[in-house]
Amino acid sequence: MQKKWISHLTLAVVSLFMVYPILWWVGAAFKSNEEMNSASIFPSQLMFSNFTEGWYAIPGYSFGHFFMNTFELIAGVLFTTIVSCSLVAFAFARLDFPLRNFWFAIVLGTLMLPSQITLVPQYDMFNAFGWVDTYLPFIVPHSLAGGIGGSFFIFLLVQFIRGIPKELDEAAKMDGCTWFGIYWRVILPLMKPPLVTVAIYCFLWNWDDFLGHLIYLNSVENYTVGLALKMFVDANSTVPWGQLFAMSLVSVIPAIIIFFFAQRHIVDGAASTGLKG
Repeated sequence: MQKKWISHLTLAVVSLFMVYPILWWVGAAFKSNEEMNSASIFPSQLMFSNFTEGWYAIPGYSFGHFFMNTFELIAGVLFTTIVSCSLVAFAFARLDFPLRNFWFAIVLGTLMLPSQITLVPQYDMFNAFGWVDTYLPFIVPHSLAGGIGGSFFIFLLVQFIRGIPKELDEAAKMDGCTWFGIYWRVILPLMKPPLVTVAIYCFLWNWDDFLGHLIYLNSVENYTVGLALKMFVDANSTVPWGQLFAMSLVSVIPAIIIFFFAQRHIVDGAASTGLKG
């Protein structure tokens, strides 16, 4: 009993050290600039004005504009990712074509390829196409089952499809279905759990993709939320830290909502994929 009490106390102390930076960040959103150097979590006076002033801090734009840009980008990425990855996964799991195992091994091999290696050649290619400062460098690769997490999503969906009995395919063929008909009418409706998991991961990873947005988006008109936060930091003037922390706190609200409302789907999708195949 004593050992259990000691272990619980130790975990509680360690968790405080881990949670403290998050609590300080939340408290900093309500602090004035003069209080930012304080280690205290609680501000002496709640500065709710940080949120209203920070929302309109970028000249000519509100943060609502940057949120809409981010949602527009992610909506295109989500749609193309779900369509392309499910089609590719269906082909690997059900179709018999030359070098199928070889190409699937190549897809899995890209999981071990650092994204930094392809950064320069991709930028040169998209720049030659005239796609820089547009959302096409994000949407087009995902429409080809590439982009952030594409290989992982394909692997996830392939494992799930392999667990679906092939007798369903045979029954659909007897009813006159083509391969696309089998995908559309039989496989796709059964893929809801892993597709929801893919959509959640895709949303979270692209919402946090600061580096990609920084490289390809140049004009403020097209900035996403992450790039808008960067504009608060100016080496030639005083940084409004309270407004910066307030807007950064607002920027994570969609991701937090998605995570807490969809965590059951993440677990269900991963579990159903892991138990089959």
